Amino acid sequence: MAEFVPPGPGFWQLDRSHFTGGTTPLMRWLLCDSVESAYFKQWPLLGIPAETLSVAFVEGFMYTRLRPLVRPDHPSSKPPPTWLLKAICRVHPEFRRRARAAEKMLTQSPSPAVIAEWHGRIRPALVEKNLAFQDADLATLSQDELSIHLENLLTHLRWTFEEHFRLHGYDLGPIGQLLLAGQDWGLNRVDLLAALAGASPSTLVPWQSLLRIKESLDKTGAQPSSLAEVAQASPETAKELQDYLRFRGAVLFAGYDLDSPTLGESPGVILASILNVSKNLPSATAVGEAAEASLRAQLATPNHADFDRLLSAAREAMDLRDDNGPITAEWPCGLLRLTMLEFGRRLVIAGLLHDATHIFELDRSELLAAAAHQSPLRADQVAQRAAHRAQQKTLLPPATLGSPETPPPLDALPKSLATSVSLVQTVISAMGMGDHQENTEPGPSLTGTGIGNKTVTGVARVAESAEEAFDRLLPGEILVTRTTSPAYNMVLTLVGGLVTTEGGPMSHAAVLSRELSISAVIGAADALTSINDGDIIEINPVTGEVTVTG
Repeated sequence: MAEFVPPGPGFWQLDRSHFTGGTTPLMRWLLCDSVESAYFKQWPLLGIPAETLSVAFVEGFMYTRLRPLVRPDHPSSKPPPTWLLKAICRVHPEFRRRARAAEKMLTQSPSPAVIAEWHGRIRPALVEKNLAFQDADLATLSQDELSIHLENLLTHLRWTFEEHFRLHGYDLGPIGQLLLAGQDWGLNRVDLLAALAGASPSTLVPWQSLLRIKESLDKTGAQPSSLAEVAQASPETAKELQDYLRFRGAVLFAGYDLDSPTLGESPGVILASILNVSKNLPSATAVGEAAEASLRAQLATPNHADFDRLLSAAREAMDLRDDNGPITAEWPCGLLRLTMLEFGRRLVIAGLLHDATHIFELDRSELLAAAAHQSPLRADQVAQRAAHRAQQKTLLPPATLGSPETPPPLDALPKSLATSVSLVQTVISAMGMGDHQENTEPGPSLTGTGIGNKTVTGVARVAESAEEAFDRLLPGEILVTRTTSPAYNMVLTLVGGLVTTEGGPMSHAAVLSRELSISAVIGAADALTSINDGDIIEINPVTGEVTVTG
């Protein structure tokens, strides 16, 4: 019997925007450690008046709680009186430090320097490190060598995950400032985000790679039925395919967790992506420029300079936001998955596991013990865990746990702190995190944030995860799933449309749809239960509606 018990004091909110349930033990460790540590260190620098964001898992589902600066483990349902909070902000040393940091962040943004550092130093170093792990021939390593490789990879991942969340403070900040200002100006936030279309060139890199393979293939006239036949078509085609796989083959592409496959494990998806890549992808930059012109026309002239400044800063940050995930998370996680599977295969041979994939049921200490021949676990025990975690994926978790905590009134905070709080709230809402309002309308909710302006009709390919969907997805069909990761850009060129149940206008699904010119409805809460696999559905991104037509 599943029990959804609050994991600690305070108010916890369900977050299925990245991890949809039945999360593996290692991923739970990585997230709980890295998120809390990253924000505990970063928020004082950015002037966020909260201690950190706590992450906990209940029955395999991710819940988060914002920890207050004062008495975080003794929450109250009532905020302190406004006069008292104002006095605390004036005399409490940490509140005063945060107020100064917030003022500095808002007037002298640290983001440009961090973005430049990402492109100039951090990203190249991470790519080099990931490739070094990838180049190890796992099958030929001795057990001791594989154990060392695993331990080093876990250390690497713990660092890259914390770096992943640290960097989000510098890419989400400028985007949030644009949205916050736009709110004051009366501008629609979906239109504001549309003005960022074309600002994420890294999103298009996989499409460009696929297009080079296809163009090289077309020169030969070959009609391959496997990746081996693609490589055999010509030396040029073989090289383009090799380059594509070197930088994307070990990346998790259908989800964030370790039980999601890497692209290299799905050769059929790669082949279909190559054969069906569009040569005439509409220009996302043109969409962004049109949205920008429309927004400027709605603004009073005195606001144009601020609008241009904020839009420019947000566009610079956009590429970091979507380049970050694949490099710091989905690629090293893919490398860990492949290493664990090699261990799993060896444990099956030794009679310690029934199935190599059961390796994902071990936590960090158990995995390292197994690698060192010291595991006390039995194969039947681990199989039971696998069955339990599979069952967790089918549960319907409550949207919240614990007693509500009333946030302090913004007018009680210094202006800089009130602005930083509003900025965080705006970003969280735009990403579709922690937004679980009950549907009060009659009938299922098939309405969300529309992306694009072209209505499309097609066969719905419905699956809880994209891994399931891509097993059956035919080119041009509409993918209906819970959420997408940044690494979906390697395969989304296959789909004719996208519907997700999670996410908002700033989620990865929305960004990828804008950049790849895919008609989408994001955050249609009941899509997975109201649309059947194989239904004919219509996506109207202008109204944000999905309709089952047959």
